[in-house]
Amino acid sequence: MTDSPIKTRRDGAILEVILDRPKANAIDLATSRIMGDVFQDFRDDPELRVAILTGAGDKFFCPGWDLKAAADGDAVDGDYGVGGFGGLQEMRDMNKPVIAAVNGIACGGGLELAISADIILAAEHATFALPEIRSGTVADAASVKLPKRIPYHIAMELLLTGRWFDATEANRWGLVNEIVAADQLMDRAWELARLLASGPPLVYAAIKEVVRDAEDSKFQDAMNRITKSQLRTVETLYRSEDQLEGARAFAEKRDPVWKGK
Repeated sequence: MTDSPIKTRRDGAILEVILDRPKANAIDLATSRIMGDVFQDFRDDPELRVAILTGAGDKFFCPGWDLKAAADGDAVDGDYGVGGFGGLQEMRDMNKPVIAAVNGIACGGGLELAISADIILAAEHATFALPEIRSGTVADAASVKLPKRIPYHIAMELLLTGRWFDATEANRWGLVNEIVAADQLMDRAWELARLLASGPPLVYAAIKEVVRDAEDSKFQDAMNRITKSQLRTVETLYRSEDQLEGARAFAEKRDPVWKGK
């Protein structure tokens, strides 16, 4: 639907998801539910391999929760839909790569949404903040994730002060992968997406499950779950045609043809 706050573009194995909700791409409950449906469909579609998430326009990626909608009755603890806020940060078994192309302001829940992606590209003018502290609330997802993504003391400073920081600082702390000129951001996102889409989807799925499983585990415990066949995606990979194809392609000195099975 043209009036939907979420626009999608599908090209081969790549899905581009655009948050398009003027004026600032803020997310209310209805928008979050739509995003959840979009990312669930992406997760479950065997033909899709990579997603790109960005915002419409060149000023806002996403400022997070729509406070105006909240004032009109949207409950902060309401039904965000499958995948939680923004449809991505709590999506179970999201075993495909997601690229966030941050095209402007990403603050509050918008920054939490970005760090739910696997790779973050930022336009040169992008800015970031976790300003929840100033409105007497907690950036809950960021409080869980950010200290695991960047140095602890930096994460705590950003959470406790709510201060703004630019793309250069975000890159310095490893929060974003690349800084790209604004007019080249989406070209770079699609270039990277095409590279990932050409890769082995079963390996990507195994990598993402292993990383999730190991995040709060001791090394040996995580390794034991892998060797004892307790991770579904790893077992699927080891029993797949793609595993054999990778070995054959190497032996035959040719590029592999991945089928995802």
